[in-house]
Amino acid sequence: MEDTFSNLATYGYIGLFIYSLGGGFIALIGAGVLSYMGKMDLATSMAVAFTANAIGDIMLVYMARYQKSMMMEGLRKHRRKLALSHILMKKYGSWIVLIQKFVYGIKTLVPIAIGLTKYDMKKFILLNIASSVVWVLAFGLGSFYFGAVLSEFAQTVSNKPWIAPIILVVLGGSVWLYMERVTKKK
Repeated sequence: MEDTFSNLATYGYIGLFIYSLGGGFIALIGAGVLSYMGKMDLATSMAVAFTANAIGDIMLVYMARYQKSMMMEGLRKHRRKLALSHILMKKYGSWIVLIQKFVYGIKTLVPIAIGLTKYDMKKFILLNIASSVVWVLAFGLGSFYFGAVLSEFAQTVSNKPWIAPIILVVLGGSVWLYMERVTKKK
């Protein structure tokens, strides 16, 4: 177990950066819990996650704007979800840049949808940076302050491994059902 913590202290920040490029809040929660346990530094973890998250969304917008043919080829199966992102942009305006950070299933599609429109890039970058700050504070500090509860939960799942697949199926199924329902043809 000590080797695992040693590796996390050594390579954890690199993994956190790579995972946070795609908006991965689970790595940030893990870093917050490890910071609570004294294995990682909370401020460094939050800075790494913030930087990666902001860069990741800016890269998605940039690629969608200037590499449309490549992006559209990969999004062929997700046209309805992309249309949902456009509808959400029209409905919520600039707030969607903040909201998308917290909603699994649209956090990658909204920046792509923004890149495909004529949304002002400078405005997006400023909103994205502000949203990344809110995101990192919410998940980083939240997981640090709830570190005892989350470590106890992880220990319970470790002792009863059959719980993890059930949780994953329920959460994954809920997201899938929601996305199917909102993108269904009427």
